[in-house]
Amino acid sequence: MAAWTGAARQVVNLARLSYSKTPSTAQAASLIHRRGLAGGGGHHGPPKVNFWQDPLSPSKWKEEHFVIVSLTGWGLLFYGGYKFFTKGKNGKKEEVNMVLYHVS
Repeated sequence: MAAWTGAARQVVNLARLSYSKTPSTAQAASLIHRRGLAGGGGHHGPPKVNFWQDPLSPSKWKEEHFVIVSLTGWGLLFYGGYKFFTKGKNGKKEEVNMVLYHVS
């Protein structure tokens, strides 16, 4: 008899859990996935282009292309400045040993 009572309680508990998991219509509407700001439509302004298609107009470039070109330019500027200002400041001087052979 206790086995039947335990089984009946489990069935009632499962029925309660499955019933409580079923959302009402108001909850179901809130569970509908909305894309939010992930949509690709509705652009404002002219379309963005790759930087090699219009190299003289950075305002038309795609954002990631602008970042890559800008960081590359700054890197080259710093590296060029470093090489320019440290040129000839090496403490080592190279000595050239010349060996002359006289053939007679």
